[in-house]
Amino acid sequence: MVSRSYSNLLDLAFGDPPTFGRVGKRLPRVMTVAGIISELDDENSVGSDVPSSVSQERMIIVGNQLPLRAHRRTDGDGEWYFSWDEDSLLLQLKDGLGEDVEVIYIGCLREEIDPRDQDDVAQTLLETFKCVPAFLPPDLFSKFYHGFCKQQLWPLFHYMLPLSPDLGGRFDRSLWQAYVSVNKIFADKVMEVINPDEDFVWVHDYHLMVLPTFLRKRFNRVKLGFFLHSPFPSSEIYRTLPVRDELLRALLNSDLIGFHTFDYARHFLSCCSRMLGLDYHSKRGYIGLEYYGRTVSIKILPVGIHMGQLRSVMNLPETESRVSELRDQFRGQTVLLGVDDMDIFKGISLKLLAMEQLLIQHPDWRGKVVLVQIANPARGRGRDVQEVQSETYSTAKRINEAFGRSGYDPVVLIDTPLQFSEKIAYYVIAECCLVTAVRDGMNLIPYEYIICRQGNEKLDETLQLDPSVPKKSMLVVSEFIGCSPSLSGAIRVNPWNIDAVAEAMDSALVAPESEKQLRHEKHHRYVSTHDVGYWAHSFLQDLERACRDHVRRRCWGIGFGLGFKVIALDHNFRKLSVEHIVSAYKRTNNRAILLDYDGTMMPQTSINKTPNPEAIGILNSLCRDPKNVVFLVSGKDKKTLTEWFSPCEKLGIAAEHGYFVRPDHAAEWETCVPVADFYWKQIVQPVMKLYTETTDGSTIETKESAIGWHYQYADPDFGSCQAKELLDHLESVLANEPVSVKSGQHIVEVKPQGVSKGIVAERLLATMQQKGMLPDFVLCIGDDRSDEDMFEVITSAMAGPSLSPVAEVFACTVGQKPSKAKYYLEDTTEIVRMLQGLATASGQTARNASQIFQPVIIDRE
Repeated sequence: MVSRSYSNLLDLAFGDPPTFGRVGKRLPRVMTVAGIISELDDENSVGSDVPSSVSQERMIIVGNQLPLRAHRRTDGDGEWYFSWDEDSLLLQLKDGLGEDVEVIYIGCLREEIDPRDQDDVAQTLLETFKCVPAFLPPDLFSKFYHGFCKQQLWPLFHYMLPLSPDLGGRFDRSLWQAYVSVNKIFADKVMEVINPDEDFVWVHDYHLMVLPTFLRKRFNRVKLGFFLHSPFPSSEIYRTLPVRDELLRALLNSDLIGFHTFDYARHFLSCCSRMLGLDYHSKRGYIGLEYYGRTVSIKILPVGIHMGQLRSVMNLPETESRVSELRDQFRGQTVLLGVDDMDIFKGISLKLLAMEQLLIQHPDWRGKVVLVQIANPARGRGRDVQEVQSETYSTAKRINEAFGRSGYDPVVLIDTPLQFSEKIAYYVIAECCLVTAVRDGMNLIPYEYIICRQGNEKLDETLQLDPSVPKKSMLVVSEFIGCSPSLSGAIRVNPWNIDAVAEAMDSALVAPESEKQLRHEKHHRYVSTHDVGYWAHSFLQDLERACRDHVRRRCWGIGFGLGFKVIALDHNFRKLSVEHIVSAYKRTNNRAILLDYDGTMMPQTSINKTPNPEAIGILNSLCRDPKNVVFLVSGKDKKTLTEWFSPCEKLGIAAEHGYFVRPDHAAEWETCVPVADFYWKQIVQPVMKLYTETTDGSTIETKESAIGWHYQYADPDFGSCQAKELLDHLESVLANEPVSVKSGQHIVEVKPQGVSKGIVAERLLATMQQKGMLPDFVLCIGDDRSDEDMFEVITSAMAGPSLSPVAEVFACTVGQKPSKAKYYLEDTTEIVRMLQGLATASGQTARNASQIFQPVIIDRE
C-alpha cells in the first residue's frame, strides 16, 4: 500500500491519490514532531504574499457545535441522517469566505451517538458535509459544557462573581480538567485534517479558549484566528478566575483575536497588561500585542446577520399568512416586541416591570399598547433559570390582572418554541423592539427586526402599505449589549433603571413619523451592509495579513502544558555559541568589547546591584589583555559606577547612557555631547512632580544629564495613560529646547539631544582606528531598548572603514526577543559564563606568551 504520511484524513476520505514529483520546497503537510521548525530552503521559494497556485485555500472552522441537525429515522433500523442547520452562524459565515475557499467544520453534534455508530456517522459527515464530529462521553461533556462553560466561564464573563455556591458555583478543578481534556480532543480532530502549511483555522467562542495552545504546540506556524462571541469582563472581574493566566496565554497563541466591541477588546488588553505585563500598540489602524516575537493582532467588529436567509423566510407564504393573522389579532393596538432567551442576563423581568411602570405613569396607553415577549428556551440549566421563569410568569400575570380587560392583555408571553417564520411575523408588525439585557455579548435581535421592518412587496400588500412611503422602526436597547454601539439611532437605556426604560418606551411610541423613518433608514443602511458575510470576509482578510510573515520567521516552542508558547524570530537571529566566540577571540588582535550592566551582567530583578567578586574578576581579566579595549556602558550615574568598579583600573566606563565617558580609572570624566546649560530641568521638574503626586507608585530619578519619571510600581493602565499624557505635555513645553523626550519600559525620560549608547560605540571604534588598532573583533552585549543603538552602530560599521575587513562582529542581546542583534544568550548566567570563557582564553594566551619569552640563563661553567 502507498504510504499516506504525506497526506491527510480528507485525502483518505475522498480517495485522492498522493502525487509525487518536484513541486517546489514546502513544509510537510502533517508534521509529526513538535519543536523547532528549521529554516526553509530558499531554493525555488516564493514570497508569502504570493497566492498559491497549487492548492485551494482552505478554512477549518472549529466551534462547540457543528452546523448540523441530526435526525433519526422512525422506521426501519433507526439510522441517523443529517441536514444543515440554516440558523447556525458557522454555516452562515461561509458566504463571506468566497467560493474558492474550501470549508471544513469541526465540532460536536447536538445528539448523542452510540459508540457503535460513531465511525459510520463520522465517515458520512466527512464525505457529505465536510464535517468532522468530536464525540464526547456524556459525563465528560456534562462537566465541560454544563460544568465549566456554563457554571463558571459564562457567568464570570457576564460579570457574575461566584460569591456563594448559588451564584455560578465555586471554581472546581475537576471541571477545569474536563474543559482542558475536551479542548485536547478538538485539537486532535483538527490534526486529522489540517494541512499546517496552507490551511487557516478559525476557532469560535469561550468553549475552546485553550485550543490555540494545543494547535500551536503541534504546528508552530499554524494560521490561527479566534473570535469571542461573549463579553470579555473587566480585569477586576476576570482576575478572580484561578486559571486566568492559562486562558490568557492560550488565547495569545492565536494570530488574530476578535471581539464584538472595543470595550471587550479593551478589557482583554488590560488583563494582558496587568497579569502578564504585556503592552499593546496601534499601527496604521491595527492593534497588536507583542508576545515573544510574535505580533498577536486584535480585531474589533460586531457580527452581522444572514440577509439571504432572513429575506428568503420573509418571502415564504406561511410568513405572509402569519403576518395577516397578527395584523388582525392586534388591530387597533401598538405592538412592542421582546425576543430573549429565558436566562438571568436577558432582563425579561426588568422589561416587564418597565411595561408596568409605563401603564402606571401613562394611563392613556392602557388598552392601546401590547408587549409581546417571546421567551426562547434557556441554554443553561439550574436554579437560576427556574427563578427567572417563575419571576417572569408571576410578573406577567400580575400586570395582566391589574391592567387587562376582556379582549386585552397588556403582556403576551410566548414561551413555546416558534418557527422562524412566525418570529419574523412578529418583527414585521411590531412598532418598537425592546432589548433590555443586563449583559449580552452581541444580540442580533435588533438587526433582524430592522430588516423585517423593511419588508418586501408581498408584506407591503398584506399590511396595505404604500411602497413609496419610507419604512419606519424604533429600537430601545440596553447599553450593556454588544450591538448597542453600532445602533446609533436607537434609544439607549440602563435596563436597571425601570423609570428610564418606561420613559424610553413612551418616547418610542410618541416619536414623530419622520423621526421613526430617519432612525430606521440609518439602521437599515448599516445592517444591510455589515452582514455576516462582511464580518467573515473582514476577519479572513485580517487573519491573512496577520499570518503573512509566518514563513519568514524561525520558530521555537518553549514551555510545558498550557504555559507553552512559540518564539518567532528572524532567520539570522541565533544563539551565541561560546565555542564559536572564544575561537574568534583567540585568533584576533584588536578587540572592542562593549558591555551593558543592569540586566546583562546583573539580573534586573536583583535588589543589590553591586557587582560581585566574580564579575570584577572577569572584567579585570579582560582589561589586562593588551589586545582588548573594554567599555561598560550603563544608564547609572557616574558616582555609582565609580564606586562599584573602582577595582577595575583599566575598565572604560560610560555613564548615563553615554553622556559621561571615562576611558580608564586614572582619566577624568568627559562629556560626549557638549551641553551649555541644563536650564530645561527647571521646566521638567515641576511637570514631573505634578504627575508623581497624581500617580501613586511613580517616582522621579534625577541625574546630572537627564530626568526620568518611573511608573513601574503604579497601576499599569493608569500609569501607561499618565505616561502618554506626560510625554505629550513635555514635548509641548520643551518643543524649542535642545532635548529629546523618550518613552521606554515604564519610564519617560528627558535628556540632551544626541545622547545615546550608540555614541559610545562610535567613539570607541573611531578612537581605536586613530590609534592604528583597527578592530578585528567586536563584542557588544545588552538587554533593553537603549542597547539597540549600540547594536545598530556596530552592525552598520561592518561596511565602513572603522573595522577590519575580516572583523568578527558579535551583537548579542539577553533573551530571545526581537532585536537588531544577530545573537542572543538566555540570561545573565549565560552571559557571565561566556565572558568567563573569554577571560580564561586571555589568561591562557598570557601564560603561553610568558613561557615563550621567558629569559634563558646559560651556565658557562
